[in-house]
Amino acid sequence: MMSPRAPSVNAIHEPLKYLVVPSLFTGLRSGCLKGNARCSLLPHRGQTIAVSIFALALRSGVGQAAPMPRLMRIEYPGAIYHVMSRGDQGEPIFLDEGDRHDFLKTLAEACGKTGFAVQAYCLMKNHFHLVVETPEGNLVAGMRWLLSTYSNRFNHRHQRFGHLFSGRYKALVVEGSGNGYLRTACDYTHLNPARARLLPPESRLLEYPWSSFGTYLTAPRHRPAWLRVEPLLGEHGITQDTAAGRREFEGRMEARRAGEGDPGQWRGMRRGWCLGSPAFQNALLERLHGQLGPGHSGQMRAQAQWARAEALIAAELKPLGWQEDELGRRAKSDPQKLGLAARLRQETTLTIAQIAGRLQMGSRKSLAPKLHAWRKAHA
Repeated sequence: MMSPRAPSVNAIHEPLKYLVVPSLFTGLRSGCLKGNARCSLLPHRGQTIAVSIFALALRSGVGQAAPMPRLMRIEYPGAIYHVMSRGDQGEPIFLDEGDRHDFLKTLAEACGKTGFAVQAYCLMKNHFHLVVETPEGNLVAGMRWLLSTYSNRFNHRHQRFGHLFSGRYKALVVEGSGNGYLRTACDYTHLNPARARLLPPESRLLEYPWSSFGTYLTAPRHRPAWLRVEPLLGEHGITQDTAAGRREFEGRMEARRAGEGDPGQWRGMRRGWCLGSPAFQNALLERLHGQLGPGHSGQMRAQAQWARAEALIAAELKPLGWQEDELGRRAKSDPQKLGLAARLRQETTLTIAQIAGRLQMGSRKSLAPKLHAWRKAHA
């Protein structure tokens, strides 16, 4: 079920209620049960956040341990992702220019089928980068079609068979609220040829023909309909898609290329599950409260618990008229703090040591008996 109107990423800040709808596994091949398990969180307003287990396989056989299921994807209308997929065992996924043309043709078809809006791409020899917005919240379905269709075409063209891609693509959720995170993802994608030293230092970045950067510098009538340039230009402070604005964009990118020596500028692109502000991540995790499980990454689950804890702390401090620093001024055994500690212990998975540190209540050893006595008195 999809909403007729695709909301922006900022819509995640709206409080929603969900209905959990699981689907069934389908498909049986070579003694393995394969398929897609999909759990859709259907808000009463008609929007959808889907948490998907992609290609969960259960192997049969006596004494054979079942492998761990793959981590779930987060999907919602308007979500933006940085996607990266490599060739199987690091092998090339593009052998010649014909393959690259085929991939872009397949990408255009995928956008037409799914509503994907590409904001940057770069094709390397054994992997590709893609920054894509999904107005319909359908990343998994769209990427499955794109990868499988291109793989079939590649194998047919080169008279090969078997896997082309390494199995699981990386999909990093990106905040698109205009505060620089989308710019980071797109710049990282466009600068990939320079980082890989595929361009001589004296060459312009636009001379690499297999990224969207050169297309950004052309007039709108020469661009494919599925490439959206306005969000990235806006995050670079370029308000008009004119020849002057495009020259300014190239200058900014060449300047950032010159600063590629800073190893820390891309840290957020290479680690974690989300590239966004703490407020964006916490709002998204709050919407997913109660839906995260073993199928999600440990980092995401831990971050979700802290986001939940911070929301509970804020809710408790407000009626008391306390500011954050009041927690440090109050005694470690303050009844109000003990009540808050008991609620955190009951409604989150934070440890007693973590609660003691956050509420400034001493050590785990000192808090545990006080918390036990408080619970007994309020049972």
